[in-house]
Amino acid sequence: MSKKIAVLITDEFEDSEFTSPAGAYTKAGHQVVTIDTEAGKTITGKQGQATVTIDKAIDDVHPAEFDALLLPGGHSPDTLRGDDRFVEFTQAFVALGKPVFAICHGQQLLISANAVRGRKMTTVKPVVIDLKNAGADFYDEEVVVDNDRLVTSRTPDDLPAFNRESLRILNAS
Repeated sequence: MSKKIAVLITDEFEDSEFTSPAGAYTKAGHQVVTIDTEAGKTITGKQGQATVTIDKAIDDVHPAEFDALLLPGGHSPDTLRGDDRFVEFTQAFVALGKPVFAICHGQQLLISANAVRGRKMTTVKPVVIDLKNAGADFYDEEVVVDNDRLVTSRTPDDLPAFNRESLRILNAS
C-alpha cells in the first residue's frame, strides 16, 4: 500500500540524504512531498548536486495528511528549527505516533520539538551532545530503530541501512 511521506527541507540540505531515501521510497511506490515556506520555489543542496522544487508550503499542510516524515540533514534542519511552524509540524507528527526518519542533522528538528527524551537514537558527531542533553539514549551505530516509529542514522555512508529500515517500516504499516 502506497504511503505519503512528508519531507521538511530547505536550502543547504545534504544532497544524498534527500535524494537517496526519496528515490528509494518512490521506487517502492510511495509518494514523497517536499515542504518548505513556499510551494514552487527551488532549493539547492549544500553539495550543489541536487535541486528540489518544493511541492507544498508549510502553511498548506497538516501532519494528519501524511503517513511518515523524512528529515534530511545538512544545514536545512538547523534553518527550519528556527521557524516554529516546522517545529510544531514535527511535534504533531510525533504525537500522532507516525514514523519519523531522520539522518545526520535532521535530529535537530526532533530536539527542538522536544521529541527525543527516552528514545534510542543516533546522529552525526556534532549533534551527539545535543541529543544526549535532550535526553535521548545515544548509540553510535549506522542505523538505530526505536519502537518501529523512529529511524535515525549518522551520515551519507549509512544511507543503505537507513533506507532499508525506513522502507521496512513503511511497507509493514
